[in-house]
Amino acid sequence: MNLPQTLELHPGQAADATVIILHGLGADGTDFLGLADAMDLSAVGAVRYVFPRAPERPVTANGGHRMRAWYDILAFGGAAAEDEPGLRMTFAQVHALIDREVARGIPAHRIVLAGFSQGCAVTLGAGLRYAHRLAGLVGMSGYLPLADSTAAERHHDQAATPVLIAHGTRDPVVSLARGQAARQHLAALGQPVRWHDYPMEHSVCLEEVRDVEAFLQACLSR
Repeated sequence: MNLPQTLELHPGQAADATVIILHGLGADGTDFLGLADAMDLSAVGAVRYVFPRAPERPVTANGGHRMRAWYDILAFGGAAAEDEPGLRMTFAQVHALIDREVARGIPAHRIVLAGFSQGCAVTLGAGLRYAHRLAGLVGMSGYLPLADSTAAERHHDQAATPVLIAHGTRDPVVSLARGQAARQHLAALGQPVRWHDYPMEHSVCLEEVRDVEAFLQACLSR
């Protein structure tokens, strides 16, 4: 399987934890370099950050224009027209990225998967289906894809994996209701879910960075 291109930030010593951060539609792996710089995870060990880059593909909802996308968006605003084949292909690629980190010596329980918008959807979809317990999942300004199959397809090793879901209350791109629905769906499955919302649009704010930092510290503490 072809893995996505990745950018990486390496600690000054051998890494003993990894945070993989998936960008949103039309963005790039460089978008969240600043997030890594803004967080202090020194208390939990040497952390490697991995920033995958989605491939360029035509996006139906944007008139077929090519842009970096983890899967096609057939229509904005809901789950009625999800690109299930594209989602499942990307889930498999993300699983392969996690497997690569494991092969590089990082146990799955020391790996956090995070994402924004489309990257959030992939994080929740791929993370809950991964076959070995992860340290945690962080979903920012996104939603739960393939929600109807999540209960049947969630791997039992992820049942206790902590999940942070964060969303802007004024988000015009992915509605607050979709983020809340993801939280409610996972909570109904018994998934440990933390929720934060912020008075912002489709973006990331400093308060959110601090909340993500605290969550990562808790997930990766020894």
